[in-house]
Amino acid sequence: RMLRVKLIVTGDDFGYCPRRNQGIVECFLAGAVSNVSLLVNGSAAADAAKLARRYNIPIGLHANLSEGSPVCEELRTNSSLLNQDGFFHGKMGFRTALSKGLLNMSEVKQELKAQVELFHALTGHLPPHMDGHQHIHVLPEVRHVFAEVLEEYGIKYTRVPIEPGLHNCDWIPPSLMDFYLGVEEDSFNTVDVFTKHGIRWPDIYIGLSTMGKSMSVSNIWSAIDTAVAEFASKAPAHPTPQSRTVTIELMVHPGYPSVPPVGGCGEGPDDFSQSWERLHELQTLIKPELQSHYKTRNVQLCSFKDL
Repeated sequence: RMLRVKLIVTGDDFGYCPRRNQGIVECFLAGAVSNVSLLVNGSAAADAAKLARRYNIPIGLHANLSEGSPVCEELRTNSSLLNQDGFFHGKMGFRTALSKGLLNMSEVKQELKAQVELFHALTGHLPPHMDGHQHIHVLPEVRHVFAEVLEEYGIKYTRVPIEPGLHNCDWIPPSLMDFYLGVEEDSFNTVDVFTKHGIRWPDIYIGLSTMGKSMSVSNIWSAIDTAVAEFASKAPAHPTPQSRTVTIELMVHPGYPSVPPVGGCGEGPDDFSQSWERLHELQTLIKPELQSHYKTRNVQLCSFKDL
């Protein structure tokens, strides 16, 4: 039977730099991205919020505890979230500090709340969805605080990065696969926490196997097909109208490469944002064959507020 697919294509890191913003807006206007996730500590966050308002782009919060500077004034000096240079610990540094018990969870909560408040100030509304930059929101301890903040603000939706078929993606380099499998394990351990707090997320997540140079029209399609087939095999024999619809979030990072010193979240743009891989994602997402594929497969692009 034909499942109806509701696909949320989320452009992450909106607000990172003007060139990222430009690329994401172009993707939205081309019908290739249907939702964005804002880094409120990004150097071009205010500009991103204006663009979202101008073009009516559905926007949520990309909570960031790992790159750049805190938005909470009090935490900019003498906080467990900072390294000796006065910035967040970084993608792996954050995980190391957490595993050593060096991070103060009340400071994590304080910063997450400050980011929600800044999002509200920039956009005029609370985020309909909130996820974590570099998947920090599913980490041990952090997941509990993150869930409490979502529940407190009535933010219904998040992202749980468990990708069907990830283990079979032999094009992913081993070091990156190790990181992804860690994210997957953390995500499995987060499901009960988010459920307990009444937080929801799409049925399927895709985005690790299709990131950067791994993105192609065929990779996106095989990821969607694999995931939908797996979902359909577990679906009830006598479907309700709801169970005939499957919701998917595809995480993407399109944009034009950052040109230093412009961009980043306080310490300049990182290597991935300066690489050609961002532009490669942009060019892949706007390909007409991808768009026409959506139409023939009964795939409707939407945002979290359409769920």
